Amino acid sequence: MKELLEVLAKSLVDYPESVDVKEIENDKNVVLELRVADGDMGKVIGKKGRIAQSIRTVMQAAANRDNKRVVVEIV
Repeated sequence: MKELLEVLAKSLVDYPESVDVKEIENDKNVVLELRVADGDMGKVIGKKGRIAQSIRTVMQAAANRDNKRVVVEIV
């Protein structure tokens, strides 16, 4: 799932080399921390958080096939 989030984030930002995803996994939960350049933060979050919510929805759909819950944190 980490790779999927990286691909999504890199396609949205101006500085794809600054995208970093950290994955923390336990039995039923996966926490993905997404870090981008300060100038790209708005592009990843979007107006009223719509892009961030869309990213979370896609990641949750991917996690459902593994019966896991995913949390995407944009830091």
